[in-house]
Amino acid sequence: MIEIKNLDFSYKRTQVFSDISLTFEEGNIYGLLGENGVGKTTLLKLICGLQRPTSGSCTVDGVTSHLRLPSMLQRITFLPDEMSLPAGTTPQRYVDELRPFYPNFAQATFLHLMQEFEVEHDRKFKEMSFGQQKKSLIAAALSLGTDYVLLDEPTNGLDIPGKAQFRSILSKRVDERSTIIISTHQVKDVENLIDPIVILSNNAVLLDATVQRITEKLYFEYGGEKRDDALYSELMPGGYLNVAPNTTGEESQINIEGLFNAVLRNKNLVKELFNK
Repeated sequence: MIEIKNLDFSYKRTQVFSDISLTFEEGNIYGLLGENGVGKTTLLKLICGLQRPTSGSCTVDGVTSHLRLPSMLQRITFLPDEMSLPAGTTPQRYVDELRPFYPNFAQATFLHLMQEFEVEHDRKFKEMSFGQQKKSLIAAALSLGTDYVLLDEPTNGLDIPGKAQFRSILSKRVDERSTIIISTHQVKDVENLIDPIVILSNNAVLLDATVQRITEKLYFEYGGEKRDDALYSELMPGGYLNVAPNTTGEESQINIEGLFNAVLRNKNLVKELFNK
């Protein structure tokens, strides 16, 4: 389990997080959402120990992250949004270099994922498109056999079929002992995949809730008229999408973009609603 307690973090004079607390438990694919620049990537770096909190703590199964102990590092994978790849190497050589550090690496899994992504494992990176390189890195990250996988903007550079492949692959990879955290601002790419959902903004955690909890508190109405009590409304073909407080207990299907906009536009109201 990843535990963040009363954590502060700053870059020089710029405050990124102020007294935030979060828990990431096993068996879930978390969505870490927020606008550009709110600290999503920074939070992932804090979790894997590449950054050190100003105060408070971040631990992975009780181990302080910034100590970067080998026993912790072999259980966690961090895939940044952008990486500099050796042009002359191949995905297979890339994972061969990682293999000694990850005792649970599975070559068969890597080859299977590369096949699902329709990318050749022995083709040089310099001969690939950016999307093919990204697929190769995702396949590598998911084959290392770590309990924790942190993915920063993993769908950047993927075309529409590639995004569908990504969702299909990831939905089959989570199990009761694994934790996957996807940081993204492209919320439509991970809709119906992430649960729970964490939304960051302005040094703080605006929302940290399961999809079930969200639909208990908010009602997502499709095709109706614009509602006066809506926290967010958007004109769509056939009517309005309304996101409103769920006062009747009626079930609805979550809309990630609608949720995101409703939370950002009604920060204090949403906090009060979810604290009840």
